Amino acid sequence: MMTTESPRTDGALAGLGRFCFRRRRLVLLTWIVGVIVVAFVGFNYGAASDDDFSGGDSGSARAQELIEKHFPERSGDTLTLAIKADKGIDDPAARQKIEKVVADISDSSITGPVVSPYQDASLVTLDRRIARMTIPLSDKEVEKSDVKPLVDTVKHASDDSVAFGLGGYMAEKAETPPQGPAESVGILAAAVILFIAFGSLVAMGLPIVTALLALAAGLALIKLVGHVVPAPGFTVIFGVMIGLGVGIDYALFIVTRYKDSLRDGDDPETATVTAISTAGRAVLFAGLTVVIALLGLIVMGQRLMTGVAVATSIAVLVTMIAAVTLLPAFLGFTGYKINSLRLPRRASRRDQPVDALSQRRTPAERWAGVVQRRPLIAAILAGGFLLMLAAPMLSMRLSQPDASVQPRDRSSYISYKILSEGFGPGFGAPLIFATEVDSADADLRPVVAAVSRTEGIAQATPPQVSKDGQAATFTAFPTTGYQDEATADLVHKLRDDVLPEAPGGEAVLIGGPNAGTIDVSEESAERLPLMIGVVIALSMVLMLSLVRSVTIALQAAVMNALSIGAAFGVVVAIVQWGWLGTAFGFPTEMPVTSWVPMMMFPVLFGLSMDYQVFLISRIREEYERTGDTRVAVTRGLARTARVITAAAAIMISVFMTSVLGPDVAVKQGAVGMAIAVLIDATIVRMVLMPAVMELCGKANWWMPGRRAPKTVSAPPAEVEGGVRV
Repeated sequence: MMTTESPRTDGALAGLGRFCFRRRRLVLLTWIVGVIVVAFVGFNYGAASDDDFSGGDSGSARAQELIEKHFPERSGDTLTLAIKADKGIDDPAARQKIEKVVADISDSSITGPVVSPYQDASLVTLDRRIARMTIPLSDKEVEKSDVKPLVDTVKHASDDSVAFGLGGYMAEKAETPPQGPAESVGILAAAVILFIAFGSLVAMGLPIVTALLALAAGLALIKLVGHVVPAPGFTVIFGVMIGLGVGIDYALFIVTRYKDSLRDGDDPETATVTAISTAGRAVLFAGLTVVIALLGLIVMGQRLMTGVAVATSIAVLVTMIAAVTLLPAFLGFTGYKINSLRLPRRASRRDQPVDALSQRRTPAERWAGVVQRRPLIAAILAGGFLLMLAAPMLSMRLSQPDASVQPRDRSSYISYKILSEGFGPGFGAPLIFATEVDSADADLRPVVAAVSRTEGIAQATPPQVSKDGQAATFTAFPTTGYQDEATADLVHKLRDDVLPEAPGGEAVLIGGPNAGTIDVSEESAERLPLMIGVVIALSMVLMLSLVRSVTIALQAAVMNALSIGAAFGVVVAIVQWGWLGTAFGFPTEMPVTSWVPMMMFPVLFGLSMDYQVFLISRIREEYERTGDTRVAVTRGLARTARVITAAAAIMISVFMTSVLGPDVAVKQGAVGMAIAVLIDATIVRMVLMPAVMELCGKANWWMPGRRAPKTVSAPPAEVEGGVRV
């Protein structure tokens, strides 16, 4: 007896879809009012970002605690003014310009007392051409908008005879422009893709409007949650990228299913219920996979990455809720007009008569046949290519961006160049030594001498004891720069060999921004495998509950890990090796930012599982109807290729538009995620997955204790989006 499955009309999701359709005015009003209220509260009273990655029990964190406790006068932010005069700073014309700048900075309400280079000879090089000046900020709560006038003053004072550069963390923040039009460009690109995919302005607009409303609420909630779980500044940018991408994609799958139901003869309400019962179910599974993967960041044990995990998970959750509540309300308003304002084009294959369909195969079906005829060769070639792309990952170095990797027209980079020329590249990478002492008479000179003799140290300052006589500190400058691997090796050598052998050196800690970056990067590298394992394990459990196959869950985990590894390798080649780096907006070669791999893996694993969910759901449905894996894979690819390709294209466009922004660390993550989605949607989904499933045959559907599925001979239903009908 031939049977076919119909979407449930009595389940919770069906009831939700029906309610939202019938009470669409109430649902829409609730969403609009809710978004306005949440946005007003969140954007006006949300928490400020926290970019302090220090903390924990590392040596640099404990050194910072000592300094803040016993040297409060040194715990505030500072700026560094770098000066280069071709004729020397004593030239009358140059001196007039320099003293004018010094006076303007001294008169600022946010700066403390400053010492001019003309008052301290140690601030000037021997040839008197290059000088520096440390500028303390009077208030720890100084905003970047307060520092921007100082940056502008320094820039405007520079000319061909005297160059000025203002460096320091706050100076870098002050002159970094906002993200700009990147999100707008991403939305425009998504609109074009949706218009091409749907051929209708109305159908194109629904996913975008749904995603934008959800994104506004999600970002406001991220700001509010920041009061409880602090998060760094890049969280909002990634929240926009991820929320916008998945929001449009999830709405795309539901709208596609709705259009298919209308074409099959359903009325708008039935089509909405069908779409939410089928595609909506897949959206919930896919979204939960992304959330679980993101929450895997908590395993890293870093408070700010925990904030990133919670914040971005909220953005995804809001988009999920919007997809299954707000979108059905919109569908209630559009009804049969979903195809209004169409793009003139020839009838698609899906609109042709059934007998014509039987005579023609889609490109996806023909491609699946090519792969399935030589599955072993296809699997070896695809797997080998992915491993080749992943190979550079073995040389990945982690760090944090500093002035040396900023755009060349930034004042902070000019400051770095001047100071490196005059005082050595290690001047921007100071190592701050701190230790507890018994009295103000404590003698750290043997430790300072041992550090000064160490190869790789340019010079060390005399030790200073705190006013309370309980702590002492001194600073050493490496001969290498902040981003150099030799600087990290030097820190390890000092900690492991030099300090333990020096009298009284066992208790001395090494801190400062440079050592802090090294500690955070190494801690991230150590914990990354644990996070990867947790994310894969939890995602496999969720996949098992959906597809009910151990084999497919394992395949998904391995193939997703391969595609992400390949993306990591490409990021290393672009960012660290400099291959096509300038094309993506990277001023120079640089290590990968320490949080980028941590952020990329859970996001990409979750997104890869999204496409796996939609595709495998459709393949499994075909297998239960036919009992033939080859036919199931062929039909599954044919039914989902167009919509998954559109979804991937949207995600890639949203990610790549972030390359237009100014933040080099965000660029790294955006490029990596765009490449990973491209690899996943092409090599993995179109080559590796069908090849591996062909090789596994009936073993694809192995699940302990489950009977073989009954097969029927019903013709395949016309379903798009990889969801059960």
